[in-house]
Amino acid sequence: MNPTARIDIHAPLDVVWEIMTDTDGYGEWNPFVERAETAQPPAVGNPIVLHVVWANGRRARSPERITALDGPATDPRSGTTTAVMSYVYEGLPSRLGLVKGVRHQRLTQRPGGPTSYETVEEFRGPLVRLAGPSRVADGFRRHAEGLKRAAEARAASSPPAG
Repeated sequence: MNPTARIDIHAPLDVVWEIMTDTDGYGEWNPFVERAETAQPPAVGNPIVLHVVWANGRRARSPERITALDGPATDPRSGTTTAVMSYVYEGLPSRLGLVKGVRHQRLTQRPGGPTSYETVEEFRGPLVRLAGPSRVADGFRRHAEGLKRAAEARAASSPPAG
């Protein structure tokens, strides 16, 4: 099972991307990843340590490495804007080949539409079930909802571009 979450956010993609890549601000809006430690600004190749809070209140530290940070780009034909942030899990289970994971967070905004946020963790390895895919999916859902609240609040308080 690959944990996923998807939500529509009524805010410009640039606003959502700014919040996603402001890892120092995660504690202000993110109920799943309460803190993300990485060099600023985040860059491909940088380690990032995620401090996660499970639904039961327990906390864990997840060492990752940023593998993609493709900022907003608009397709000139369709007018659709996209952005991607990805990182790979580097904890001991990964180094031992027991649980491998890559998380992708994708943003898509068609002209005049909301920003679609989608995330998936691509798990593989003999002990994936012990990684708790269902609790990761719950965390992703809470993360997506927090991102939506933060981006929509920021968009509502910002003057329109023009």
